[in-house]
Amino acid sequence: MAQFPKQKVVIVGAGPVGSLAALYAAARGDEVEVYELRGDLRDPSTIPLNFTKSINLALSERGINAMRHSNRDQMIQKVLDEAIPMHGRMIHGRDDGKLWEAAQLYDVHGRYINAADRSTLNNALLDELERTPNVKLFFNHKLTGADFRANKAWFERRVPGEVASDRVPEIQVSFDYLIGADGAHSASRYHMMKYARVDYQQEYIDTLWCEFRIPPTDDGKFRISPNHLHIWPGKEFMFIALPSADKSFTCTLFAPAGHYTHLKSSPQSLLQSFDTNFPGVCPELITPEELQEQFETNPHLPLISIKCKPHHFGSSVVIVGDAAHAVLPFYGQGLNAGLEDIRVLFEILDHHSVFNSDISPEMRTVARQAAFQAYTDQRTADTHAINDLSKQNYLEMRWGVKLPLYKLRKSVEETLDRYVPSLGWQTQYARVSFSNQRYSEVIKAVRRQGQILGYGAISTVLTGVAVMGIIAWKGSQQTSVLSVLESSIHQLGDVLRSRFR
Repeated sequence: MAQFPKQKVVIVGAGPVGSLAALYAAARGDEVEVYELRGDLRDPSTIPLNFTKSINLALSERGINAMRHSNRDQMIQKVLDEAIPMHGRMIHGRDDGKLWEAAQLYDVHGRYINAADRSTLNNALLDELERTPNVKLFFNHKLTGADFRANKAWFERRVPGEVASDRVPEIQVSFDYLIGADGAHSASRYHMMKYARVDYQQEYIDTLWCEFRIPPTDDGKFRISPNHLHIWPGKEFMFIALPSADKSFTCTLFAPAGHYTHLKSSPQSLLQSFDTNFPGVCPELITPEELQEQFETNPHLPLISIKCKPHHFGSSVVIVGDAAHAVLPFYGQGLNAGLEDIRVLFEILDHHSVFNSDISPEMRTVARQAAFQAYTDQRTADTHAINDLSKQNYLEMRWGVKLPLYKLRKSVEETLDRYVPSLGWQTQYARVSFSNQRYSEVIKAVRRQGQILGYGAISTVLTGVAVMGIIAWKGSQQTSVLSVLESSIHQLGDVLRSRFR
């Protein structure tokens, strides 16, 4: 049987999502070329596109599972060995002049998310690509044009250190298909929209973010628990801290633009705001001088949210990651969703036999177009869903985590998960972070759980449980609400089974 030439794929963007796409394509025999606007991302002097040195990523099941399907076990283990497990949130506050903190586990089964170093992840992926014979890496190449009917792209080749001339050298590259993994301000998407009728929605929420750093102690230890994502909720704004491998914490202030204007009005405004809204941060963890310097030095950046459909045009281009669906950072799913894009995309390409070298280039083009259409049909529902979930989770993180109703609901759902597993009950967070269930199916499942808990008979049971919890809480032994829920959960499980199974 005739053996036809291998496909050539051009990947725009050498971040984690683009690099993983290159590994998947190379493993299937494609000739892969990766083009990156910036210099080699393994070089510490390479300046990130948003001019911030953010190094923390929240790597969870979806992202790990997508990397696992690349069959690069040593690479994955290296990343995870240097990651820090975060078992839950640590909520900080102050009452009657006394600082307090309260842990909230993410999962009743002990599962956790990982605070991973961005450079460690990206470097591991790029090192794998460099060792792969059918992959070529091109840094300092800017996508300036694309013809997705003729399957050609043009890149400006920028030489580091040279003074830019009037005419930057440009090269023309041919391809069988192109994968755009070049971020929220994607050039790939921009050029694709000249050919495809793309429904496109871009939104900047009224929130800016600024990065801070909590240094290690003088003897090189973490100043607060390293196994939690720390949150100082402030209703309209919040401050969070994630652990880093060097025993520091990378922190982020999220607040409306108007609040940033107020903070910039005077040094005292910043210090007073932190003392009022984020007790225990300054001077306990960050000195006033460091806080002021970091606020003035580090950029105040916007948060963008993007939805679009389709994610492809014909058989020649498909966009993934932030290029297709930039999401707000409040579920820690931006990276994970992007990596999952690659797993889903290549599973669909495999299903359509796109990598079968026994079929002609013409038949392969037809198969690839069908696969890209199937990818758009499936994936847009899920990327729109995680976009919406990320917006909703901002409200929960900055305020909901302190509300008694949130704690009661969480306790009920986690206790059902632990003691009546046959119901398949899980919290929304567990479904998003610790499973590979489609995001759109997560929303449906959580909505159904909410409807079930809304029925009268079950509401009666829950009301009784809540009352018992309040009584116990006020009692001399200070019994937790959760222990009372556990003693009543079998009755609740019987009600649920009788009505909804």
